[in-house]
Amino acid sequence: MKQQGFWEFIVEQHQKILAQVVEHLSLTFISLLLAVMIGIPVGIIISRRKKMANAVLGIAGVLQTVPSIALLGFMIPAFGIGITPAIIALLIYALLPVIRNTYTGITGVSPAITEAAKAVGMSRYQVLYKVEIPLAMPVILAGVRTAAVINVGVATLASFVAAGGLGEFIFGGISLNNTNMILAGAIPAAFLAIFLDQLIGLAQRTRFAMPGKTLLVVPAVALLVIFITIFTRAKGNEFKAGFTPEFMGRQDGDLGLRSVYGLKVNPLVVSDAIMYKALQDGELDLISGYSTDGRIMAFNLSVLEDDKHIFPPYYAAPVIRTQTLLKFPALEKVLNLLAGQINDSAMTDLNYRTDILNQTPATVAREFLERKGLYRPPGSGGGGTIRVGSKIFGEQYILAEMYKLLIEGHTSYSVTTKTGLGGTKICFDALMADGIDFYPEYTGTGLLVLLQPDPAKLAEVMSDPNKTYDFVRAEFRTRFGLEWLRPIGFNNAYALMMRKEQAGQLQIRSITDLKKYLDSDL
Repeated sequence: MKQQGFWEFIVEQHQKILAQVVEHLSLTFISLLLAVMIGIPVGIIISRRKKMANAVLGIAGVLQTVPSIALLGFMIPAFGIGITPAIIALLIYALLPVIRNTYTGITGVSPAITEAAKAVGMSRYQVLYKVEIPLAMPVILAGVRTAAVINVGVATLASFVAAGGLGEFIFGGISLNNTNMILAGAIPAAFLAIFLDQLIGLAQRTRFAMPGKTLLVVPAVALLVIFITIFTRAKGNEFKAGFTPEFMGRQDGDLGLRSVYGLKVNPLVVSDAIMYKALQDGELDLISGYSTDGRIMAFNLSVLEDDKHIFPPYYAAPVIRTQTLLKFPALEKVLNLLAGQINDSAMTDLNYRTDILNQTPATVAREFLERKGLYRPPGSGGGGTIRVGSKIFGEQYILAEMYKLLIEGHTSYSVTTKTGLGGTKICFDALMADGIDFYPEYTGTGLLVLLQPDPAKLAEVMSDPNKTYDFVRAEFRTRFGLEWLRPIGFNNAYALMMRKEQAGQLQIRSITDLKKYLDSDL
């Protein structure tokens, strides 16, 4: 099957790319406008009360050091999902350069100049407006310029809270091993950063007669972009869906729902870290979840029947480099100790303990191995080091810890874990580049994301879990020099989920029922 070229992808997705560019600009300009409206007055105030300066700049500096993802996470309980938490987070990141440069610019004006202005009868306000701000304007705009470039980059993370923007393509591409998607998000984001930098630079060079006109450039463009966003954004259906970036671009995801079921729910793109809570809180009505997730039980969710079978089997198993098996001959036997040990309900319970009870993956892993009689105290670890990787969700952390304990207890090898590696692409590329030795993967992901067979072969091997495993195992060995070891036992397939109460009220038990309900609601 011919691989799609980058320009072909751009042509195919041009409408979506343009929509995401507008969303990205909106997030950046709105937050920048707020930063200017707040940051410049604060900078002026602390330039007059210098005892406050260190405290204010220190607080702004500390806020900017908070990791972007963590900051967005802190916003969700208070502001939910969508553009509000994203704009507040971006505002916080933009404040420091605006406040600091305003303070630096005004305090940098020569006292002789201000004294001369007072001597000719100017009031304090006139000195500020007609002397200090005009002279400080290049420095102030340099701060705004810095804030704009920072916000273009940070705004890519807004997709984690369903705020849209170019991050949808970037993180979807990382999850799907799709370079075209990554570039379709990254290249426009880079151009936007350059565009904003040059636009504000132009305002610096233009030197308007009145300083207020210079500062009006950012609000004017911001209002224009906000108007375009509101005008072009279609009114959403009252039924709100949220899918992960990876699910959006997969044939066993939104693409399959559209082609097989004809289901078009215009979903928001959300991180799997927040989608369950958003569903429980009523901010979403439908999500793309995982069948063994512990939050299904905890949040009283209903899993819709996949009555047309677009979700293939997702049996987990270690994927390991062939060279690693040759280098560490005792490793395969030890890793296979976990084969067949965890069924669907057991994995759901383990996930529940980490997701809801907040137990650490290491604790959950050890207690499970002890119950199965597989745990042994760690050995000396002098026989070499194994590098275990994992993706960035709870189940993978648990499995990585289990393998770590098994290897250290049953061999003389030591283990380092490289967990939270992101989506499929990052883990797979790390494995191929010898950054890790193995990681837990799923047969469905291997089939649809990494192998991508033609439709005829896909239909053939998806009909039976054993056929899927055998095909994936053989193809990985031939194409990549990687081995799939024996499956762990559980099937963590994709699933569509609703709140159980809502699904009952609407009499929705399957995806077909959902399609009929949405069609009748149009």
